[in-house]
Amino acid sequence: MSVTLEADVIRLAGVCRVEDAEPLLMLLRADSRRTVDLTGAGPFHAAVVQVLLALQPSVTGEAGDPFATAWVMPLLSVGEAARQSRTGSALNSGPSNPRLGQGTGCHNVIGASS
Repeated sequence: MSVTLEADVIRLAGVCRVEDAEPLLMLLRADSRRTVDLTGAGPFHAAVVQVLLALQPSVTGEAGDPFATAWVMPLLSVGEAARQSRTGSALNSGPSNPRLGQGTGCHNVIGASS
C-alpha cells in the first residue's frame, strides 16, 4: 500500500494503484484538514486522481512522475486556489474555469508508461 498517515500528513509513495484510492478517501473524509504529500509518488491510477480532485486537499511535494507533474499537479493547484478563495485566504477569485478540476471519468493509470 502506498498510502500512509503520519500525524496530519497523508503520504503517497511510489506507484499509486486503484486499491489506494479507498484508503486515501477514508483518511481524507476522517479529517479534511489533512495534507497530502506527493513527494516522489506516481504514476497515479485515475481513481486516486479522482479522490484528490473531488476532495481538493492541501497538497505538498512534487510527484515523481513527469506526467503527473505536468498534468495532474496543475489541476490540484487550481483546486487549492479555489478552496482558499472560498475561505478568503487567497488573493484571487479562483479558477477562471469552474469546471476545471472536477473528476475526469478516466479508467486508466495516469502517468504509466506503456
